[in-house]
Amino acid sequence: MSLVECLKRDVLAGVVVALVALPLCLGIALASNAPLMSGLIAGIVGGIVVALLSGSQTSVSGPSAGLAAIVAAQIARLDSFELFSAAVVFAGLLQFVFGALRAGFIAAFFPNCVIKGLLAGIGLLLIFKQIPHLVGSDSDPTGDFAFLQVNNETTLSQLLGIFSELELGALFLGIFSLAILMLAHRVNTLNRIPVPLTVVVAGILLNALFQAFIPQLAVEASHLVTLPPLDSSLEKSLLPSVLWRAFQDSRVLTAGFTIAVIASLETLLSLNAVDKLDPLQRCSPPNRELCAQGLGNITSGILGGLPLTSAIIRSSVNISIGNVSKLSAFFHGALLLAAVSFFPELLNSIPLACLAAILIATGFKLASPRLARRMWQEGPDQFIPFLLTVLGILFLDLLTGICVGFLVAIGFILFENYKRGFTIEAIPGEKRNIIQISLPQHVSFLAKPSLERSLRSLPEHSTVRIDASKCDFVDSDIRDLIADFCEQSSRTKGCAVELVGLPGVVPE
Repeated sequence: MSLVECLKRDVLAGVVVALVALPLCLGIALASNAPLMSGLIAGIVGGIVVALLSGSQTSVSGPSAGLAAIVAAQIARLDSFELFSAAVVFAGLLQFVFGALRAGFIAAFFPNCVIKGLLAGIGLLLIFKQIPHLVGSDSDPTGDFAFLQVNNETTLSQLLGIFSELELGALFLGIFSLAILMLAHRVNTLNRIPVPLTVVVAGILLNALFQAFIPQLAVEASHLVTLPPLDSSLEKSLLPSVLWRAFQDSRVLTAGFTIAVIASLETLLSLNAVDKLDPLQRCSPPNRELCAQGLGNITSGILGGLPLTSAIIRSSVNISIGNVSKLSAFFHGALLLAAVSFFPELLNSIPLACLAAILIATGFKLASPRLARRMWQEGPDQFIPFLLTVLGILFLDLLTGICVGFLVAIGFILFENYKRGFTIEAIPGEKRNIIQISLPQHVSFLAKPSLERSLRSLPEHSTVRIDASKCDFVDSDIRDLIADFCEQSSRTKGCAVELVGLPGVVPE
């Protein structure tokens, strides 16, 4: 692929991601009880600052829907958005330290079933949350992804009540947009530019025609993107003296620590999930990402923006458009800045129904039925954590769903270790059979209950061979258990014990 072609694909991907990110930034700010401009600042910083510093070629950063409830709670607790901004700066400093200390290894401990559940849960959440916007029911902010919404509705009640708020013009534009997205792969002429961009342009033109010739179908301003007026928000910044005074407030430090831990966890999980979506299967460096996110949050906090993370939704759209490098994320941030500064009127003419159709199409790609079928085929230990992660994300919130899935997956691992982390077989000998217990490569203390149970159940006067020749690690608890068996139990049972590959544990 030529350099010009790569640049073209990144620019077009950046444009589409910016169009999708725009209402998300505003909606997340609204759901967080924060100034609307703070969401846009976070989106701009996530695109320009983090994209330049990140090692990921596909991830797009911005304000996080998963942090909305936490942000709202911290703003209320601090009773000052200036203090909250200082907390965001402190969170960024901590994230940079996490990256410097190489804390990104934590992401490797999350099972694949939870990561796949995260992708499927986000996909279903996009579908359920965007259907109301598709038909013109915009009472809930676009960026609110919690089950209990800021308008005191729930995801289910909002879905059931869409017919009472249905707008005919928005419904027509939404269905028309979905039709273009579904049929695009069959019509070659539609693939010359990204289909989502075609959807947005067609939506603007159609609504203009409705306004001119069929006013009853024209979409009202309440169902269009609404940029806040450009004021001095981008010119405000926290002075070092203000930051120093704020850092002496324990509430600010506590809020910053909370944001840093949760934002880092969400970033690492999102990065892991996005890497699985990357058709080139590139691996993003997690420690570098933490440092980049930390510097991004420092910048966002100083400018009065929301905390940011690596965002699955924007990153998924970025990949689906066919981006080549992280320049697409940079272009998305630059376009958001240009939109706020130079042409807000054009963006204010974009129907929310068209953007909802793009997000619903992205949701269908993430929540593929084939993924659920594949997880089912892999067995209960994979499917149940996957399913509970999905349900937790849908009916609770993003982070709670991930924690539920993770804990259940750990439960399966503990149960399997409790049952047996080794094999027992009878090997024919010259005089009598040898009972061989073969230990696996890694034997942790979790295998102690099952090994102890097996040793106790051995028949009297048997010959036992404990084979640890394949072990790289044997926990000290396991060594002590085997030593006790050699010294006491074998004598009382009259067993002959033979050890293989366990130096330091010698039967007497």
